[in-house]
Amino acid sequence: MRYLGVCLVLFAALTLNVLSSYATGNKPNTGRTFNYSLFQDTTKNKNLPEKDSLRIDSLAQIKSKTLYNKLAGGVKKETKDLSLFPAISLQQNLKGNYAGLYVQEPSGEPGSIQNMFIRGVPMPLLSKKDLYDAQPLVVLDGIPLVREHPFAFDTQQFDFNRIGPATNLLAGIDLNNIASIEVLKDLATTSIYGPRGVNGVIVLTSKSAGGKYRAISFNSYIGMVQKPYVNTINGKYENEFRQRFYDLYTTNGRYSDDEEYPVYLSDSLNNVYSGKSDWTDLYYKNALIYGVNFSLAGGTDRANFRFALGNTKSEGVADETGIDRYSATFNINMRPTKWLLFSTMINANRLNRDRNRTLRDRFAQVNYFPDLSAPLPPNKDFYASYLQEYRKGFDDNKTNTIQGYAKLEGTFGKFKVISSFNADYSEGYRDVFYARTLLQGNSYASNYYGFSQRLMMDNKATYDLNLNKIHDFHFEVGQSMQWDIYKYNNAYAYKGVNDYIKINLLQSDPNLPNYLTPLAFPRELSYRFVDKTEDNLLSFYGKADYSFSDKYFVSAILRLDGSSNAQPTSRWFYSPTLSAAWNVKNEFLKDSRWIDDLVLRASVGRMGRPFSYDNYAQGPQYTASVGYTGNLTVPGYNAFGVLTRTYQFGWVGYGVPWSYSDQVNIGADASLLKNRLHVSVDLYSKTEKNQLIGIPAFAEYGYKQSIESGMSVNNMGVDLTISGLVISKSKFSWNSSLNLNHNANELKALPRGLDQLVVGNRFLKVGQPVDQYWLLVNNGIYTSDADVPVVNGQKLKYKGIPLKAGDPRWQDQNGDNTIDDNDKVLKGHSLPTVAGGFDNNFKYGNWSLATSLYFNLGRKLINQEMANRFDFVNREGNTDITSVKEITFWEKRGDYSKYPLYNPWSTVIPYRADQDLFLENASFLKLRQVSLGYELGNLLKKKNIKINKFLVYGAVSNIFTITPYTGQDPELVNYDGIDTGYGQPIPRTYTVGVKMEL
Repeated sequence: MRYLGVCLVLFAALTLNVLSSYATGNKPNTGRTFNYSLFQDTTKNKNLPEKDSLRIDSLAQIKSKTLYNKLAGGVKKETKDLSLFPAISLQQNLKGNYAGLYVQEPSGEPGSIQNMFIRGVPMPLLSKKDLYDAQPLVVLDGIPLVREHPFAFDTQQFDFNRIGPATNLLAGIDLNNIASIEVLKDLATTSIYGPRGVNGVIVLTSKSAGGKYRAISFNSYIGMVQKPYVNTINGKYENEFRQRFYDLYTTNGRYSDDEEYPVYLSDSLNNVYSGKSDWTDLYYKNALIYGVNFSLAGGTDRANFRFALGNTKSEGVADETGIDRYSATFNINMRPTKWLLFSTMINANRLNRDRNRTLRDRFAQVNYFPDLSAPLPPNKDFYASYLQEYRKGFDDNKTNTIQGYAKLEGTFGKFKVISSFNADYSEGYRDVFYARTLLQGNSYASNYYGFSQRLMMDNKATYDLNLNKIHDFHFEVGQSMQWDIYKYNNAYAYKGVNDYIKINLLQSDPNLPNYLTPLAFPRELSYRFVDKTEDNLLSFYGKADYSFSDKYFVSAILRLDGSSNAQPTSRWFYSPTLSAAWNVKNEFLKDSRWIDDLVLRASVGRMGRPFSYDNYAQGPQYTASVGYTGNLTVPGYNAFGVLTRTYQFGWVGYGVPWSYSDQVNIGADASLLKNRLHVSVDLYSKTEKNQLIGIPAFAEYGYKQSIESGMSVNNMGVDLTISGLVISKSKFSWNSSLNLNHNANELKALPRGLDQLVVGNRFLKVGQPVDQYWLLVNNGIYTSDADVPVVNGQKLKYKGIPLKAGDPRWQDQNGDNTIDDNDKVLKGHSLPTVAGGFDNNFKYGNWSLATSLYFNLGRKLINQEMANRFDFVNREGNTDITSVKEITFWEKRGDYSKYPLYNPWSTVIPYRADQDLFLENASFLKLRQVSLGYELGNLLKKKNIKINKFLVYGAVSNIFTITPYTGQDPELVNYDGIDTGYGQPIPRTYTVGVKMEL
């Protein structure tokens, strides 16, 4: 598959050659003569029959969408409304712009993974595997794009980042090449995409030559990301912070002799830790960003093309992070005869990413923890020496992506046949070397290569029928085949011979007699992992649309989908969808001067939810956890597990059915006041059924869990979009747009008829939301032993430990005189209950001013960073992931005054994170962007300079945030709603740019 790009390029070159023959007047062997050039003005061309024109074909497509628009609830926007924001990823461009689409940005690090959810989450997000299953489908010109499959997490101890480059593949979308973006949310629009679109669909439509005979565009911007202002601390401040606890809970305000006080804090004269805290000079910086895109489009109505090249550089404000994107796009449309249309497209990207250098991510990568007794010093000179050691190695992350299609469309009167071949391929490389000076004398090397490949063949036939100019029918049958392959090779090793051999570290020399002996690393310290998973989907569908007198509209779809990831007894899934619309304007309000359009619509149906893993089709699993690194292996003999248990993946039985989603949507669209006011509202209910979840079971056989079907989750809510032309004068206009979504989820059922289930630190209860936290209720502090309640002579206990002065006053919910998990309650929501955006655009003459606000309401998060800060006793000096202190440890964050001074030495661990003491309101309002532009095109036209558009603009992004949250940023939170403090800041950005069209 790595040669697919070369094949597509050769195919495009061959097509371009044919295109040139048409454009230059050469005569291909078609039996007809064409006498017009590539850039001829086709409006004056008398040799071209109008019915043969690509323009007429485009108009026909627009006309045929009338019925679709009446039934659809999707919101479509041209990218000119989005492209002024200097985003590097598609998610950043879409944030706050579509009702019902929620974008989660855990870190401001360029190129890092971001999450999207349409109308809530379909299941509890217990791991990044669930996160993958909750993402919407992104479709580029009919190509359903692949994402990094999370099956590689099976070989990892931590799910911070997937092995490999872990680059956001949607950072490969250059918005300058996209004409429009549409978010589809209900089955009336998503069902045509099949099971892949069960979470909603985001449709990207590329710019094309269309009917223009010539078009040149140039878009560019340059700017700066501003480093944040932070308060730094040093060892003296940390000593003073801890001294308050010693004064309260130790004799004479001193630590006892049997307690080992941190060495790095014990000497107040040590300038390394207690001197200047100027590490931010090396960690945070003002950084450069820029983007440039050039495109050329041309041709005739019979053959046209568009070619674009672009480069975007986005540097982060922290830790020398950044990403470079190089992109190229080429598409062609040709109509060799009046009944045949041929189209092809290639979109290729190269992403070079500079990753963060955090200790946590590095230790998770190497599966090894060195001595953590002393953190990185806050002094710039000493921090610089650490960076120097880091630069002795490398961390190269490269990703290549290519998408392409070839499509044939034949029109035979009322019949139309369309056949297309789609391909999406991405490959990632990560080569890592850490010098021995970073790991207590142990050097580390890793090589990763992985790819994702999707091939798809689509075929469909349509027939349009009109009877008496009143009854309109549209019939469609289709079939598609989709083949997915995900594979990776990963190897790592420890204790190389020296720090100078950094290339081909894990390879052996085939010319040596002992070929299996590594050259640079001991064999016993080299580890290799190879894994692959496949997924095939075969689909058939039939679709019938009917409209009566432009008043009543009905559409029905019946699908049959077969997945290789389903078990043989449940390979196929039938899914029906019914949609209807009523044009109230044409029925009752034709003469109304106030109402220009009023449509009521509804859809109901079922869509299958395919399994992302082939494990569920295989029956019982025998994966076991072995080895000091904690990696998963598969020891076995003739399908019988041997030697090692527990079976980590869990038991998978037989008779597992498809999961599916039942959805109902009722909506209304209205245009008022001579189309100056547009309102769209949707009420929806989505119920996910037969989902899989692990139930603790079969421990006597060594299994951790039994993966069973039967979980059901419902999302109900409302989407609202209001846009209007508030003022329309000859020189001044004001457009305003508000979108918001309110969503509430509820767990409806669990397997086996269970009412509740504990999974790790999550508690799932039927009838309750799935995004709540399971927490102890904190009512303050016991200031003396006498304050602790006594029942029947027994003091209140925490899991058998009597509570004392200095312990938290946790609420005994069930009155059994014991604080334990039974006293935890479900509180808060990790996802917003209301989210949306508010945009305003002003125009005066050639000047334009735009503002964009983004808000989340009803959302809470756990401030894990503050819990870790106060729980210094249990985190100090341990060799595990929770004890890692980054350089940002020396940054003052949060409001210390809101936390009681508990006894940190108490064995009840008073500063545990699973209590509402650290649950904070994370609602916010952000001013995302203000842009000011001036259109020079009108002035240039007056001077006879032929130019269609020449916009010069300046913009400021991420300007301010209003929030009650006391942490770093309420957006920088993991998918589980926990703020660990590891997310890099989302920076304020200043840009100036130009958009030109000739």
